[in-house]
Amino acid sequence: MKASELFVRCLENEGVEYIFGVPGEENLDLLDALSRSTIRLILTRHEQAAGFMAATYGRLTGKAGVCLATLGPGATNLVTPAAYAQLGAMPLLIITGQKPIHTSKQGHFQIIDVVDMMSPISKYTRQIVSAAAIPARVRNAFLRAEEERPGAAHLELPEDVAREETEAAPIRASYHRRPVVEDKAVAHAVELLRAARRPVLLIGAGANRKMTAKMLRAFVSRQGIPFVTTQMGKGVVDETDPRFLGNCALSADDFPHRALEAADLILNVGHDVVEKPPFFMNTGRRTVIHVNFLPAEVDPVYFPQAGLIGDIANSIWRLNEALEPQAHWDFGYFEQVAEALREHTCRGRDDDRFPVLPQHLVQVVRSVLPDDGIVALDNGIYKIWFARNYPARQPNTVLLDNALASMGAGLPSAMAAKLVHPGRRVLAVCGDGGFMMNSQDLETAVRLRQDLVVLILNDSAYGMIRWKQAQMGFQDFGLSFRNPDFVKYAESYGASGHRIESTAALGETMENAYAAGGVHLIDLPVDYSQNGPVLFEEIPRESARVRAPGSDAPAT
Repeated sequence: MKASELFVRCLENEGVEYIFGVPGEENLDLLDALSRSTIRLILTRHEQAAGFMAATYGRLTGKAGVCLATLGPGATNLVTPAAYAQLGAMPLLIITGQKPIHTSKQGHFQIIDVVDMMSPISKYTRQIVSAAAIPARVRNAFLRAEEERPGAAHLELPEDVAREETEAAPIRASYHRRPVVEDKAVAHAVELLRAARRPVLLIGAGANRKMTAKMLRAFVSRQGIPFVTTQMGKGVVDETDPRFLGNCALSADDFPHRALEAADLILNVGHDVVEKPPFFMNTGRRTVIHVNFLPAEVDPVYFPQAGLIGDIANSIWRLNEALEPQAHWDFGYFEQVAEALREHTCRGRDDDRFPVLPQHLVQVVRSVLPDDGIVALDNGIYKIWFARNYPARQPNTVLLDNALASMGAGLPSAMAAKLVHPGRRVLAVCGDGGFMMNSQDLETAVRLRQDLVVLILNDSAYGMIRWKQAQMGFQDFGLSFRNPDFVKYAESYGASGHRIESTAALGETMENAYAAGGVHLIDLPVDYSQNGPVLFEEIPRESARVRAPGSDAPAT
């Protein structure tokens, strides 16, 4: 068979369902082989959207999502998705084409060193130089992309190699299990927990796995230890649980940070250094137990005193089996934090002024989406409002990027989520700036006949940077723009467009959109005037008692 046919069979051997991409001349042999494959090609309108979709597929399934582009500009358009997947720990395989490498008569037209370009933003990058090398290269790329910590892998298939004849065959994946934690490490962690007076559980990005979530829910239920989450750990444990102490949506000085300051032991599960540090260890007042697939990356503010290294779900299960709730554990202060947090996040929730306040928006979205509904967030100030005010009840129901934090990912991520979970309600929440970065792939969603709602928060500016500009005392300059008529824009692609003219109409419009099916775009003016006084107000430390911001009396 042709090498391109072998390549596709190797992808089928890995269980690939979709390839997202924009093919070019150098991919035509591969494209022809795909036409006879069980793999579905999802043609996008930009390579960046293809990469974001593939990375989100990997995030939701644990299997490497696959995206495709040609050489040169096609490959460079996948640099951002590669970094997105690499920093966000999402398994991704990038396939790019290349001019003939054995005999080429085109000089350096469109040729850059893509393999070298991908090296700092991937776990594995190789050029395939012969058909015989394809099975090993593909198997190794998937292995590296999917193993903990997941990330991006890249393969370059030159067009002359793709045309070669070969008798090679795919390599089957070998059976393996992740290592589990050693017995003495478990015993040591149990002793530390027994000796603690005010332990807190911190749930990070690495804990956002199906079995780990199950084990953590059982652990919280049995032990009663309060918990905090990072942004990429949202929903691992039900955030309507009264022991939930908040999401680390801000850099510091928020409710969860105060709780972590007061803890004498932090059970830090799935910590990932790509997220902003939720606490600092340089005070020396607390013990930290690092629970993760890999040892801690020690730095000046993170140097855990104990580690449970191995499969996280197994580690938590073994802790839960060996540990009994301790009578001397004192959660009184944490209960005050939880109560103050609930009071604070209710502020403005029922304020239906127009344009809409973010906290009211979050409340409406939560009421419209069921527990398994998925919110795919682009990047903007609203991401912090959702992280802080939206109670996620299941893992991976709030898809946000707190690693690369790239704009333009909201719509493609929602489209990928709808492919993986066709029976669920999926909502893309985008700022007007981020939406326009990949808005052309609204056509892709229509072509795929998806049932999808896209909510555009319209403030005619790059709102987060504009807010920071004002906070730093600079003049309002260089961050405002004009938007198209989003209703007509949606209709030009065959989608339905809606313009919200009163806050009261938002929930009904969303419900009607989901009931009607198809792709719906909702243009919603937003009021960010309360970002400072509500979102970023400093929370008093324990010595001053925990106070709900703006209240006259302590929460106690």
